Amino acid sequence: MKRLLNLLAVFSLGIATACAAPRPPNFIVFFVDNFGNGDLHCFNSATPHRTPNVDRLAAEGTKFTSFYVASGVCTPSRAALMTGCYPLRVNMHVSGSGTVVLRAVDKKGLHPDETTIAETLKQSGYATGIFGKWHLGDQPPFLPTRQGFDYFFGIPYSDDMTKDKGPDIFPELPLMRGEKVIEAPPDRNYLVKRTTEEVIAFLERNKSQPFFCYIPHTMPGSTAHPFSSPAFRGKSKNGDYGDSVEELDWSTGEIMAALKRFGLDQNTLVVWTSDNGAVTRNPPQGSSAPYRGFGYDTSEGAMRMPCVMRWPGKIPAGKVQDELCSTMDLLPTFAKLAGAPLPTKPVDGADISALIFGEPGAKSHWDGKGLAFYRRDQLQAVRAGPWKLYLPLEKKFTNNAGKAAPKLTPLELYDVRHDVHEDREVSAQNPDIVQRLTALAGKIRAEIGDTDKPGTGQRPAGWVENPQPLLPAPSP
Repeated sequence: MKRLLNLLAVFSLGIATACAAPRPPNFIVFFVDNFGNGDLHCFNSATPHRTPNVDRLAAEGTKFTSFYVASGVCTPSRAALMTGCYPLRVNMHVSGSGTVVLRAVDKKGLHPDETTIAETLKQSGYATGIFGKWHLGDQPPFLPTRQGFDYFFGIPYSDDMTKDKGPDIFPELPLMRGEKVIEAPPDRNYLVKRTTEEVIAFLERNKSQPFFCYIPHTMPGSTAHPFSSPAFRGKSKNGDYGDSVEELDWSTGEIMAALKRFGLDQNTLVVWTSDNGAVTRNPPQGSSAPYRGFGYDTSEGAMRMPCVMRWPGKIPAGKVQDELCSTMDLLPTFAKLAGAPLPTKPVDGADISALIFGEPGAKSHWDGKGLAFYRRDQLQAVRAGPWKLYLPLEKKFTNNAGKAAPKLTPLELYDVRHDVHEDREVSAQNPDIVQRLTALAGKIRAEIGDTDKPGTGQRPAGWVENPQPLLPAPSP
């Protein structure tokens, strides 16, 4: 009888195990800072950078060649990834003082009522961690630990917002663990290395449950001379910038090796991309090849990012996907794959899992409604299918202070799928396309807004009237 009972117990356990829902996938998102499409070997064979680990991701996964961020600058781009919304919808297109990125001790931040990817996935039991640069508010209500992340290691804003810019402008750059400042300032040469170590420790701690690991690396960053640890300094063929790029690639390899070591590799969807294109530096370093333009505007070079996605057995290996996609699509896609409900407030992205998995005939949802290109609160361009229409503007916002170019910007149309450098303006030959994209721009403008014209779908940002600098706790 005892043996029979044991056999029944084993049989029952087997049935329960077979019927149990499969564990949802883990998600890792690499989101490097100020990094162009031409800076990776797998997207630009002429680059001087050695990027074997990201190249391996591309070989084992799919390259996305029409993948866009929602802004050509840091804060709005990150807000869109976190919320699945246009930055203007969630009022994260400018800082509290009117600059296009949040500054240290800013009054403004991502509203606590907005639902982030982290908060979405926590509804399905995910562990959540962010490692690197947040840049969506440095006051307590806006910190990542108040926005769905269990763990935070990194800096709350850009690495160039340092006290040496002027003690009356910024405090010392704070390095944080959770909500505590552990160093101010940290040695920026070691931020990528330390971030990598923190990520690997997070993966090991959470290997028994699904996790979302967000890695917005601090480099190449916003300084003229990006930082890197001594092991990489002076080793590339492209100065400080190249050294930083090659350390970011090393970091990718270390994290991917850890995934395999912990037995997580086969059930993890990895996304590798950038927050905006490479910026102009002196001497020139970053590359947006083959696109025209650089970071900080609405050009292809600013907003059309290198993107690789990998999930063994799910995402086709060695493929190229050229359908239109955006970082705003990540939240709804991850929610679908994790079995989590979408935010109750409207989002602009949509589930692109059919495109990610290479399903035959899958098409972009943006082709029907148009993908908007904003600079601050000004709608400057729209893309649908292969076409990008630059809208005619009397004054075009071009820089951080919001000053306008003195002359009219003409309407221009390009087939950016086949003419990726935008060498052939074709509006005269395609009046029907111009008319259709102009109509799409009108619909976007009505809901999301435009200069001095609030949209019906806009929502407020968070606000703190008397912001305080983040400082280390006083010594006992």
